[in-house]
Amino acid sequence: MDFNFTSEQLQFADALKRWIGRDYGFEARRAIIHSDQGTSNEAWATLAELGMTALPVPEESGGFNGNAVDMFVVMQELGRGLVVEPYFATVLGAEFLRLAGGRGDLLEQVAGGGLRLACALGERQSRHDMFDIATRAEANGDGWILNGEKKVVIHGAEAGMLIVSARTGGEQRGQDGVSLFVLPVDSAGLTVIGYRTLDGQRAADLRFENVQVPRAALLGEEGKGASILDAALDYGAGLLCAEALGAMEAIFEATLEYLKTRQQFGAPIGKFQALQHRMADMYIHLEQARSMALLAAVKLASNDANERRRAVSAAKYRINQAARYVGQQAVQLHGGMGVTDELPAAHYFKRLATIELTLGDSDHHLARFMAQPGFSERAAA
Repeated sequence: MDFNFTSEQLQFADALKRWIGRDYGFEARRAIIHSDQGTSNEAWATLAELGMTALPVPEESGGFNGNAVDMFVVMQELGRGLVVEPYFATVLGAEFLRLAGGRGDLLEQVAGGGLRLACALGERQSRHDMFDIATRAEANGDGWILNGEKKVVIHGAEAGMLIVSARTGGEQRGQDGVSLFVLPVDSAGLTVIGYRTLDGQRAADLRFENVQVPRAALLGEEGKGASILDAALDYGAGLLCAEALGAMEAIFEATLEYLKTRQQFGAPIGKFQALQHRMADMYIHLEQARSMALLAAVKLASNDANERRRAVSAAKYRINQAARYVGQQAVQLHGGMGVTDELPAAHYFKRLATIELTLGDSDHHLARFMAQPGFSERAAA
């Protein structure tokens, strides 16, 4: 298998890298985070101009029909730049629309940068199980009425439209009866409480109180949204793996540079063998994470859902471990400076810690990997 990136993929990555280096440096990012909005309209417009919002959208909706490997190089650069714009939330929402089919009008708006999306999936009791859904959708004439709550919706307050999971039947933790809806964030009866998260991103808690939406708001078939939800969550986890890889690369490079310049006892601390060993261990974690993230990106295109699940959960588990180790070691090697807001290392560490808990922590993905068909037989052999 050829693991070299295409010239087009490298061009996308290079365009992002140059923009981040020129206009989205560390101080510019800090200013955006501490602004009232928490994101930058100018930065979002630039992402659209660079074609990033059109990349994952099908050609018939005005996009470039990019696959998961195309998105891998984009998310890797966004991770290196610690970009806080609602890109991940939007492309994850676009994947829901693509899988459900029939919403080319919304995908066209996403491709042009005119529409930002957010995915309202998690609830207070669900933790990492996105099929634990208490939010209900009841049929009412020509539409639906939604009631319930969603927690920690990434960029929920910055979106124009929401992808919402709700139960139209079945048991609370079952896969039968799961339905997906797309609705405006300013729908009557919907309360949105936005806030800044630990890593400088934005999130929101949502409360649905008799929110009425038309029949056309339903994505796919009623009660048959589980397969779409499962595939889209794997897609999102794969994107986060790539972002984490970029963040780990950046914090590793920053730590290496610090060890070369920080003097102690008349010599750079990078000359101390104990610290060299720790950097070597960080590098091993980083390279293993790179291999697993790329494997997940490749397997996201698999027609075998079990193969896709195995690859994504294995990658998320391994990358969660690597993110914690690399992040913690980087902070320690920076000394007390490693936890200050003025140093990029602290921001990378916070982002890596958040990614570790987003769309499934290590325990969740290890259990999911072990639950896939054939695992017990292979383990016994």
